[in-house]
Amino acid sequence: MTPIATTRTTLVREFSDNALLQILFGPHNAHLDRIEQLAGVALNARGNSVEISGEPASARETAEALDGLYDLARRQGHLESADIDAALRMTRHTVPAAPDLVLRTRKRHIAPRTPTQAEYLNALNNDDLVFGLGPAGTGKTYLAVAKAVSLMLAGEVDRIILSRPAVEAGERLGFLPGDLKDKVDPYLRPLYDALHDMLPGDQVMKKLTAGEIEVAPLAFMRGRTLANSFVILDEAQNTTTMQMKMFLTRMGEHSRMVVTGDLSQTDLPPGVRSGLRDALEILDGVDGVSFVRFTDRDVVRHDLVTRIVRAYDRAERKRKDPQS
Repeated sequence: MTPIATTRTTLVREFSDNALLQILFGPHNAHLDRIEQLAGVALNARGNSVEISGEPASARETAEALDGLYDLARRQGHLESADIDAALRMTRHTVPAAPDLVLRTRKRHIAPRTPTQAEYLNALNNDDLVFGLGPAGTGKTYLAVAKAVSLMLAGEVDRIILSRPAVEAGERLGFLPGDLKDKVDPYLRPLYDALHDMLPGDQVMKKLTAGEIEVAPLAFMRGRTLANSFVILDEAQNTTTMQMKMFLTRMGEHSRMVVTGDLSQTDLPPGVRSGLRDALEILDGVDGVSFVRFTDRDVVRHDLVTRIVRAYDRAERKRKDPQS
């Protein structure tokens, strides 16, 4: 039997900055090794160039990924394994490359790592109320905070308000030590972390003290009208129907809202309907509201996080349908 011939091609990418090239290649060429493994190509680094050999589509995608990673190394000064994975995912989809998809903050420039993240940033640019839905590690909250910070630095909003319902894993605030701030701060820590990733620490503290940035539990939103603000509700799957309605009706003039959550991670008591699930049904089709749904393919944390998410999804499907 005559073997089937396979078509292979060779492309070459040249890069001018030796310092960036070291970041692109990674320690002991670890990043190149990972690209070879994921893309199914052979890479040969010679001086300031990389030779890519493989099937035409794979070679072309890898060349585009290398170009993107080189630019990312220039913008943020380092590369992580998640950046490598995301760059290869991005090249396999049509992703808008508009400049307004790059968020500029004091400490870094942030660009979408997956096609869904690009869709999400487009929604944040175009709609006043955006729901970001999906598993942990997909960048829902991080990108929303980055968008808020970029708009504040550009003078387009006066305040950033970050909120979460203080419901976590069955714990009750009354049993936690300290005053009210001490009790709620642990629930809000991920939001503080995102802020510190985008602004110098002294600026974060200055803006918190001045009230330009507010990080507060959802209960603090009651009775307020939030104008000229970018408002983010995180972990929204833990809101009740009434809490969600209360939050959404706080929107004032020249404000935007982002609601993020993962309906598979609800910590509400049994029998209590999630306000997030309710809002998805009630607001479907409402003009000015958009819904962006992330999946495990959008996880940009450690590779193991993706595998954990998929394992839990399989277990959940099996519980719902034992025959599956």
